[in-house]
Amino acid sequence: MHVKILDEQVVSRAKSRGIDVLVYAPHFVRLPDIRARAERFSDDELLVVPAREVFTGSWHNRKHLLAIGLSDPVPDFISLDGALDEFDRQAAATVVPHPELLTVSLSADDIAGHRERIHGIETYNAKAFSCHNRRGREIAREMALPGFGSSYAHLRGSIGEAWTEFDRDIDSEAALVTALRERADRRVVRRSGLSHTLRGAVEFAHLGYENSWGKIDRLLLSGMEPTHPRHIAYDGRFDDVSVY
Repeated sequence: MHVKILDEQVVSRAKSRGIDVLVYAPHFVRLPDIRARAERFSDDELLVVPAREVFTGSWHNRKHLLAIGLSDPVPDFISLDGALDEFDRQAAATVVPHPELLTVSLSADDIAGHRERIHGIETYNAKAFSCHNRRGREIAREMALPGFGSSYAHLRGSIGEAWTEFDRDIDSEAALVTALRERADRRVVRRSGLSHTLRGAVEFAHLGYENSWGKIDRLLLSGMEPTHPRHIAYDGRFDDVSVY
């Protein structure tokens, strides 16, 4: 349901592990580029669905939302309400990745306040610790919202470590959006054992790099990101909900 990388090795690994669909949502990449890459790596064996994990709020108080089925680009660093309004306008499926994980997630209160606009909560993330996944399950149960599982793969070796099995065939982006918006029955599945635990630990360690030098390089040294709300590509459409 959520990977950050996509190339020939990722596709090969997904197929070898019996995955039918990958949701591809890299950080700081605009939707047209995500969609083009997803189309390039989709074939009869594997459907790659483009998506955006949008950073709502400021960098120091960012709350992630995963939107699937967007037709128009949505930038990062806009208000939570602004993002949800735009997802609603586009009839996208909106799900919550890694709830209450560190400082980058929606809280239970956030989810409760917007429950009717949310279509699922991540209840297993291969990158997260057991306490985080347990909290995700608790929130999903308290909110009576369906869960989903994800490898959240930033590294190729994590592909296929966790996945979501729906009660129906998912053969298109529209079919996935419908299944999510209808809160269709599904089952969250994951691998187990030492190898699975180690892959999760390596992914979590990678999070430290990603949120330190990796982000400093992108945000400070590389100029304005293509998903910044003030970027010329958005033509001022999000100025009223921008936090920067």
